[in-house]
Amino acid sequence: MTSKKLTPYFLLTTIVIFIDQVSKLMIEATFQFGEFVPVTSFFNLGLTYNPGAAFSFLADHNGWQRWFFTALSLFASIFIVFYMRKNRHLPKLCIGLAFILGGAIGNLIDRVRIGKVVDFLDFYVGNSHWPAFNLADSAIFVGVVILLLDEFRQKKI
Repeated sequence: MTSKKLTPYFLLTTIVIFIDQVSKLMIEATFQFGEFVPVTSFFNLGLTYNPGAAFSFLADHNGWQRWFFTALSLFASIFIVFYMRKNRHLPKLCIGLAFILGGAIGNLIDRVRIGKVVDFLDFYVGNSHWPAFNLADSAIFVGVVILLLDEFRQKKI
């Protein structure tokens, strides 16, 4: 019973992971490190790596952060799965968590596979660039937005 109720959410997680990993493999096969191609006047596509966390947090340390963020992602993923099982009767919560889980696992795969996260989406205005990111990061963001919207609607703020 539990697995049937969670199947659609885990399918969503699997789709997020698949799209994230395929996009990263395509970028790595197409671009050299540091190569970026303008797509619009505010968006570049290219290849960079992030050994740290969001916004390159701790990226300039000597390598211990790889295992720290790998362990953190693994524990967070396990926690999310248990939390989804406990709250499987709350579809919006589970959808948001499925996006977050897919993004977390997508970046976890990168850390295990190459020791850093593949980033390739570069938005900017003039000379000011937002830190490069990937589809896993986007999925985490979408999941958080879903959770926040659901929370605000419940509280009717």
